[in-house]
Amino acid sequence: MKIYSSSELRNIAVLGHSGSGKTTIMEAALNIAQVTSRMGRVEDGNTVSDYDAEEIRRKVSISASIIPIEWLDNKINFIDTPGYFDFAGEVKEALAVADLALIVVSAKSGVEVGTEKAWEYATDLGLPKMIFVNGMDDENADLDKVIEELKEKFGVSIAPLQVPFKENGKFTGFVNAVKKEGRKYVNGRTEPCGVPEGMDGDVDAMHAMILEAVAETDEALMEKFFNEEPFSVREIQQGIRAGILSGSVPPVFCGAAVIQIGERVLLNSIIAYAPAADQTRPSLKVMDLKSHTEIEIACKENEPLAAFVFKTIADPYVGRLSLFRIFSGVMKKDTPIYNAQSEVMEKTAHLYVMRGKEQIETDELRTGDIGAIAKLQATATQNTLCAKERPVAIKEIQFPEALLSMAAIPRGKGDEDKISQAIAKLLEEDKTIRFEINKETKQSLLYGQGDGQLDVVVCKLRNKYKIEVDLVTPIIPYREMIKSKVRVQGKYKKQSGGHGQYGDVHMEFEPSGDLTTQYVFEEKIFGGSVPRQYFPAVEKGVQECVKAGPLAAYPVVGIKATLTDGSYHPVDSSEMAFKMAATLAFKDGFIKAKPVILEPIARVDVWVPDEYTGDIMGDMNKRRGRILGMGKEGAKQKISVEVPMAEIFKYATDLRSITQGRGVFSMTFDRYEEAPPDVQQKVIEARKKELEAIPTG
Repeated sequence: MKIYSSSELRNIAVLGHSGSGKTTIMEAALNIAQVTSRMGRVEDGNTVSDYDAEEIRRKVSISASIIPIEWLDNKINFIDTPGYFDFAGEVKEALAVADLALIVVSAKSGVEVGTEKAWEYATDLGLPKMIFVNGMDDENADLDKVIEELKEKFGVSIAPLQVPFKENGKFTGFVNAVKKEGRKYVNGRTEPCGVPEGMDGDVDAMHAMILEAVAETDEALMEKFFNEEPFSVREIQQGIRAGILSGSVPPVFCGAAVIQIGERVLLNSIIAYAPAADQTRPSLKVMDLKSHTEIEIACKENEPLAAFVFKTIADPYVGRLSLFRIFSGVMKKDTPIYNAQSEVMEKTAHLYVMRGKEQIETDELRTGDIGAIAKLQATATQNTLCAKERPVAIKEIQFPEALLSMAAIPRGKGDEDKISQAIAKLLEEDKTIRFEINKETKQSLLYGQGDGQLDVVVCKLRNKYKIEVDLVTPIIPYREMIKSKVRVQGKYKKQSGGHGQYGDVHMEFEPSGDLTTQYVFEEKIFGGSVPRQYFPAVEKGVQECVKAGPLAAYPVVGIKATLTDGSYHPVDSSEMAFKMAATLAFKDGFIKAKPVILEPIARVDVWVPDEYTGDIMGDMNKRRGRILGMGKEGAKQKISVEVPMAEIFKYATDLRSITQGRGVFSMTFDRYEEAPPDVQQKVIEARKKELEAIPTG
């Protein structure tokens, strides 16, 4: 593949709702550019971008995939992204290195949640946008309806550049609304034709819409628009180009990728209108690791190297591949590069351009291009590869937080360590999953964006690493506490010939008022009734008891234990005897002091469009939640709630269902508080069954 400069590069992230045809558009582009001899089909599992075994099995995209196309002496680096919400991290990676978002919309389904998400992500990053309405060959396709939905959702500056027409009920061409000239598809190519009869009104309406959008990009054009002076075709095209770059004019194209209608026009329009790599990012703010201050670097080939690793592919057979975009300088094979984060010089024996899973070797890559290096030893996603004389860190990607947690239970004996090692490999690839071993419950917890993503992890563990895992609801870390003060005696006396065992303690147990501390121990012994040497043994007895309370074997918190009196035997008393006496006193006293179960309470903030606020508040009431407040934040309502964690474990899935994927939330542990009596009873009964099921011996 030819080496391209930044002015000849277009980096395009392809986004949209699942099923809108993003991968099919990539197949059509590859075929038209003569990279492939035939189009692959998602249904057949033979597309270039969906090459992973899980993608082929599920018939959906799971990972972002690089699809470079050489077109009109330029190179378009398409990044095909998943539409399913569980894999939003892949979309974030693609957008971090893209110069434009191509948002794909179904001509039949119109604007969907995935369309809104794609628009939102691109807008948050200030990326220019183009829209491609796909599936115009469907008998229920309705471009007018789609355009109205786009305008309603994203503003009147939406600029449709084509008016489609049909012959014998089939989509066969369009009228270029800028030039008011017809184009008809013949054998996969467009040929000039007249404007079909009866379409003048529609074309004039679209043309007027374009003029209005273009007028917003330039004061001189705005003046001509108000004076009702005609725009030249060149002025319109320049206005569209400027509008795309500024984000004020997102143009709309249409076609049917599955039969390759409109694909050439789309590729031509990307070269004509989409900003080149040097236009979108002429400079970049980075952190200078020498001065620890933010600086601005020029994105030029004659600058020192700065490349951002936005994605890692960790394959157990092929090894690790680090995918990067060069933001300044030139990268050449066999030239060592410096990792700014690990402070290690990395070797680059081979330099690749990726096309799906294919690795195309190249000698060098320049500013603006996207490539890959295999088997870097100290490099991970989010690292910056740079010149050692100018160590800089490029801003990291803000990945969505993993809030759905499940416990991973291995089926095979001794697989616990294997799980940790295998998931560590998967974590290299996907920064939106998280793994930890809970110190209290000893469970291996897997966190993700949703059920689909966690299911993919389980399947990869099985297929790639031969580890069978079941996902179950995690154990809730309840606590036990007392509510009143009691005085009890604990006496341990054992005689079995020779020296016996004797320990006698009088103790007070009461709430300490501090739920962050398990216990407080004091002694108020007068007159030596219990020798001082046995005080630590008494505390040791309390210390061991609070690990598993008498109610349901959950940890005890907020208890104060005071040793007030007791007795001892000069021969038979020992540390063990006093420890046992304290244990007896604790168990007796705890049950008498109005024991209760405490449940963990989470602070949850939910952001949803206005129309879902009632549904969210009603759902939270069912979860025993307490509404703390609500208010407008941007285009969404923020609802703050306190809710028991036992009621919220599956909320990532439930919120998506309630809001069709439009809602997001954050969750943090807040505190423990007493659970309602009916909940306490259920917890105690469930815990009893759980402990009975644990094998002994």
